[in-house]
Amino acid sequence: MNKRIDRKKAQDALERLIFDMLLVTDGRTTDLLEAIVGEKMVVTVIRQQRLTEDSIAMPGVSSSAPSYLRESVLMSEQSRFIVSHNISLVYSEYVPPALFEKIASQELGIGAAIRTIGIESYRQVIDAGYRSADEAVDLFQQPVALRFPDLRRPVPYKQYVMNFGHVPGIQMLEYFNPEMVNHRLIRVYKQSIEEE
Repeated sequence: MNKRIDRKKAQDALERLIFDMLLVTDGRTTDLLEAIVGEKMVVTVIRQQRLTEDSIAMPGVSSSAPSYLRESVLMSEQSRFIVSHNISLVYSEYVPPALFEKIASQELGIGAAIRTIGIESYRQVIDAGYRSADEAVDLFQQPVALRFPDLRRPVPYKQYVMNFGHVPGIQMLEYFNPEMVNHRLIRVYKQSIEEE
């Protein structure tokens, strides 16, 4: 019984350590997610739409160019496990044109598009922590239904802005599946049994 409790404590500590790193990193989140889950990530865009309201302006930045709202999930390529649920505001005037084209095509996650093109960006984490599924909101503070099945634990999240040059071009809010570490451990365990 003690070994089982010790394993549970060790797993909880491991999860906390991994999520703490994920919530403070200001770049290469997709790479870290791929390392945690052990698979490449693919994006599924839930919705992407042009916004016209004045209320979406980024503080301190004025623009007449269109802004876009994008909601997507990142999932593991092989096991199709949903790893993150993401909401972003893209200010087209302040995003490099090549990146904006990649985002508009909806084929890549924003981080993967930045990596593919090789664009320099600076990210500033604004907020991070844990929320219950009932507390999950989008960038307009409206409730959002997260696409993680069977949520029973608080959900880690991170909100940040991506700057291209000295101007913020994208606001991002990422919710991370609290079961991703457990998902990986189960896969590793099953793989070790198959190899015996």
